[in-house]
Amino acid sequence: MIRVSSVRVSVDGDEDDVRRCVAERMHLPAERIRTLRIVRRSIDARRRKMTMFVLVVDVEVRDESIVLGALAGDPDIQPTPSDRYTPPACGTAILSARPVIVGTGPAGLFAGLLLARMGYRPLLLERGDSLERRVESLARFWGAGRLDPESNVQFGEGGAGTFSDGKLTTRTKDPRCERVTQELVQAGAPDEVAWSWRPHVGTDRLRSVIRQMRTTLLEHGAEVRFNATVTDLVIEGGRVTGVEIGGGERIPAGAVLLAIGHSARDTFAMLQRRGMELAPKPFAVGVRIEHLQADVDRAQYRELAGHPRLGPASYQLAWQAPSGRGVYTFCMCPGGSVVAAASEQGHVVTNGMSLHARDGRNANSALVVTVGPEDFPDASPLAGIAFQRQLERLAFETGGGGHATVGQTVGDFMAMRPSAGFGKVQPTYQLAVRPGDIAGVLPGVVAASIREALPFLDQRMRGFAMPEALLTGVETRTSSPVRMPRDAECESPIAGLFPAGEGAGYAGGIVSAAVDGMRAAETIVSRWAPMVKFNPSD
Repeated sequence: MIRVSSVRVSVDGDEDDVRRCVAERMHLPAERIRTLRIVRRSIDARRRKMTMFVLVVDVEVRDESIVLGALAGDPDIQPTPSDRYTPPACGTAILSARPVIVGTGPAGLFAGLLLARMGYRPLLLERGDSLERRVESLARFWGAGRLDPESNVQFGEGGAGTFSDGKLTTRTKDPRCERVTQELVQAGAPDEVAWSWRPHVGTDRLRSVIRQMRTTLLEHGAEVRFNATVTDLVIEGGRVTGVEIGGGERIPAGAVLLAIGHSARDTFAMLQRRGMELAPKPFAVGVRIEHLQADVDRAQYRELAGHPRLGPASYQLAWQAPSGRGVYTFCMCPGGSVVAAASEQGHVVTNGMSLHARDGRNANSALVVTVGPEDFPDASPLAGIAFQRQLERLAFETGGGGHATVGQTVGDFMAMRPSAGFGKVQPTYQLAVRPGDIAGVLPGVVAASIREALPFLDQRMRGFAMPEALLTGVETRTSSPVRMPRDAECESPIAGLFPAGEGAGYAGGIVSAAVDGMRAAETIVSRWAPMVKFNPSD
């Protein structure tokens, strides 16, 4: 087949319009095109241009070689690349025990699926609850402020991304990305995640997807244990030979894949005690900013705002301060809500969430500023965690307890005065939002950077800094504050220990974490023989 890029089609166009536009792009009569398949669809809503869909299309034509020869040199018309994912050949060394995966976020789940399908019978240990019980825990927290430190937005089956937007946007071009998408669609994710420019599953749909992934793991010989917090590693002769979980139970392991996520602070501390050479890593902190979704739609789509084929508009904005600090939006949730995402008592953490329909009244996004070791209280490997905790405790105290938080309008924030109330943008955070001074919760340099950036970000999207927009916080869990050392094969200095995903400091988001988990699992596959016969057709 032939891949044709940069095909521009009207928002109201149908399949015949796509076929016509592709044929024109290839300088062919439409009847020469036998079949076509949309590989990617994005939206071009730049000003001074009509809002259009921009497609990447795979096309089957008669006399393909002749067509490609006639169009040689056109970078937008090329043979369709063969990027089918192929796992490595299995090794021959004998595992002393089955592999253990710590964590069931994207890195752990996709590592587990790869190992299970190839006959390695992995054991997945999850400190939090199963998805069903996790939903119940969060209902109690969001409804009455009763936090379960082991079952919350950060901990439990599916990881932190389960209670977000299920965004699958990634910058990585790794061929494993397509396998990740395929797995999600097979588990019940919407078909459009395979071709949408900014694919998302939605929190509601993602829950059933994760349950189906658990079923697939079990069908292929894996075991999943919940409420199993790893409290220690068993190390003999410089090699990990097992893990210890709460209650003192020791579990033997032929290899251990650490996919603990970015908020397992007690596990980071255990690894430091065990002598692992951890390093502090830059991340970002800030607030959630909320607008009316209708205002975002008008700013992005202008006369086509509300068009049913466009859906709710999103944005991604960035600005660099003269000091070199980056200020940017992150985890934008169209038609979503701001959620309480703490994992420790006496702390306030915010995050964003959207359902698949994205039909809420407000849009929200993190608005964050980069911070690094120079901002942390000391030079220790876990200083970034101490920095996060300080902000989260201050937010809790400023909110008045009960995991309430403080909110401030952009107009008041820019005028450096506390808010006495809110205007047309009302907060969506499930627990109480008390009008006040969000700047007082943030480090001075972070508040100043956001204040400096807002006018520039408003130039990129008119209305972003409107006075009625609402700031709540704090947003501290953007990425891991720690990086775990590992070599090119994803192995740590402790032999047999494979750090992976966001918690290890090598990913940011669902897809990149899943890809990194697969990469670490591939090393296990390439070294050791399966524990049961592997069926290549699986």
